Amino acid sequence: MNSEANARRIMFVESCFGSSGQPLAIPNRLLVGEGVLTKMCRKKPKPRQFFLFNDILVYGNVVLSKKKYNKQHILQLENVKLQSVPDDGALCNGWQIISPSKSFTVYAATAMEKSEWMAHINKCVQDLLTKHGRKSILATTDPSPVWVPDSDASTCMCCQRSEFSLVNRRHHCRKCGIVCCGPCASRRWVLPHQSAKPLRVCAVCYDKLSCSEETNPAQSNSVNNKITESSGEDSSDSETEAANNGSSGDQPTFYEG
Repeated sequence: MNSEANARRIMFVESCFGSSGQPLAIPNRLLVGEGVLTKMCRKKPKPRQFFLFNDILVYGNVVLSKKKYNKQHILQLENVKLQSVPDDGALCNGWQIISPSKSFTVYAATAMEKSEWMAHINKCVQDLLTKHGRKSILATTDPSPVWVPDSDASTCMCCQRSEFSLVNRRHHCRKCGIVCCGPCASRRWVLPHQSAKPLRVCAVCYDKLSCSEETNPAQSNSVNNKITESSGEDSSDSETEAANNGSSGDQPTFYEG
C-alpha cells in the first residue's frame, strides 16, 4: 500500500471527526476500507460511517456525507468476531460485530458488500492474532450483548407482565441485552470490559452474577444500591440526526494491500 496515500487518507478521516475524535495516525496503521453501513440502533436502523483499519474499526454518525462525522467509536479488532444474521424482511445482508466492550448488528446494501466487509474484517482480525501469537480474548471473556431493539418488546422481557408506555420506559440489561421495565432493571453491576461504572442489569442476570460472586468473592463487582431514576446510559446513539446524513447506498471502498 502506498504509504503517502495511506497517510493522506488517515489524516482526512481525522479531519472529518475534528476535535471530537481521537488521533488515528500511528506507525504501521493502514486504512483498509471505508463505507456506510446501516447500524441497528436502539430505536431504529440508522446509517453510520465505518472505517476499517488493520488494527481497529472506527465508526461514527454521519453529519455531512464524506465531510463530517461525530460520535466516534473505536473497537480493537483483535477483540472482535463476526456472526452472520439471516435476512428478516427489509433488513437484509446483515451480520453482528461482537466484542467485549460493545456488540451490535449492521446491514450492507447488497450481499456482495456484506461478503466484502466480512472478508476484510476477518482477515484483519486473523492477521493481528497471528502476528501477536495469541487467541481472541473472546475465548475466555463474555462478549457485550447485542441489544434487543425497542420495537421488538411491547412488554418486559424479564417479568413478561409490565407493558411499556410513555410513562413505563424501556431499559436494556447490559449483561444479556433484553428489554426490561424499571423494577426488573433496578440493579447495577460493574461489567469491566464495558465500563468502569456500574451498569444496569436485569433481575435474572443480577441473580446469576450474585451467585457467581458468592462462589468467587474476590471477583465481586456488585453494587448494592438500587437505581431510583434513569441512569442516562440507555443509548449511546444520538437521537438527533443531521438532515444531510448520507445513505447506506454509498458503495464501500477497499484499498489494495
